[in-house]
Amino acid sequence: MSENNFDSALSYTSYLAVDELLKLQRPLSEGPEHDEMLFIIIHQTYELWFKQLIHEFQEASRALEAGDTHRSLALLGRIRTIMKVCVTQVDILETMTPLQFNAFRGYLASSSGFQSAQFRKVEAILGRRDEKMAGHLPLDVQQEIAEICKGNSIWDSALVYLEKRGHMMPASVMQRDKSIAYTPNVEVQDVLLIVHQNDPESAMVCERLVDIDEGIQEWRYRHVKMVERTIGQKSGTGGSSGTKYLASTLFNPVFADLWEIRSRF
Repeated sequence: MSENNFDSALSYTSYLAVDELLKLQRPLSEGPEHDEMLFIIIHQTYELWFKQLIHEFQEASRALEAGDTHRSLALLGRIRTIMKVCVTQVDILETMTPLQFNAFRGYLASSSGFQSAQFRKVEAILGRRDEKMAGHLPLDVQQEIAEICKGNSIWDSALVYLEKRGHMMPASVMQRDKSIAYTPNVEVQDVLLIVHQNDPESAMVCERLVDIDEGIQEWRYRHVKMVERTIGQKSGTGGSSGTKYLASTLFNPVFADLWEIRSRF
């Protein structure tokens, strides 16, 4: 019997669970307000992209730690492209005026993007190590994020990749407690300079990481400006300080060592 058997009853609709998917948009406002549907769909789409980013980052970590340059480049390039899509979605949200958003904002109660468990997981994969970042989430989610924080971040995986390419990193960095946030390291930066000067393939991997870092910073900037444009200096729906909190996340590079060496080329 062929291994390529398939369900003859399978269709586009059943494979993608379209019927179930289209029932997941449940506006709360009276009417409902026209723009609440857009708000829901955009944020549900973000959650799907966050799920895909987690999926891609996990595979990218495996590829890096296996020393697979070509697969690493492909996966990191895909991640950067997903980030571009996330930024583009802000353009759609900005077609909604402050008055249109405030017409249903009160129905959101305490719900907030600050409560996105998946984005916290993305941050943990990127190397954020902060006990407070998941304290407001359910215990099971806190445990999942804690597990991510015990292992290699994508930067740690990149350092493993570079060592496999013959670029030895400081033992103090490679053997450190991964549950503690990585801090920029001059010795690592010295090695990265050599990588860029003598190993074009490894340098390309590093530049893909810079692309992703830039994409994350771009998304954060567009996000904070969109929120400021929509609610000004009001507090966020989840009780956060709104734009003040979001602004505090700007211009904090994920892969600081790769930025530090720019002035040394």
